[in-house]
Amino acid sequence: MEFIVYILFSQTKNRYYIGFTSNIQERIIRHNQKSKGFTGNVNDWKIVYTEKYDSKEEAHKRELQIKSWKSRVKIQDLIDKSIS
Repeated sequence: MEFIVYILFSQTKNRYYIGFTSNIQERIIRHNQKSKGFTGNVNDWKIVYTEKYDSKEEAHKRELQIKSWKSRVKIQDLIDKSIS
C-alpha cells in the first residue's frame, strides 16, 4: 500500500493544511464536505503538493516534520520547488 503526504490550500481561508492518507481522492472529498474541524467550514481545498511513501510510519513522520516548521514561507518554498 502507498501513503501520500499532501498539502492543501484554501483560497477562502488563505491557509495550508498538511496531512497524509492512503486514498487521496477520498480524502479531498471529505475535506471539502463542510464538516467539523480545521478544513470543515470551507469547501475550496485544492491539492498543491504531494509526496509518496511505502509505509504509514514514513508518511506520518514526514507529515509531522512539515507541520513542525510552522512557517508558511518554508511550506511555500517546498511547493514552489516541486513545480520548477
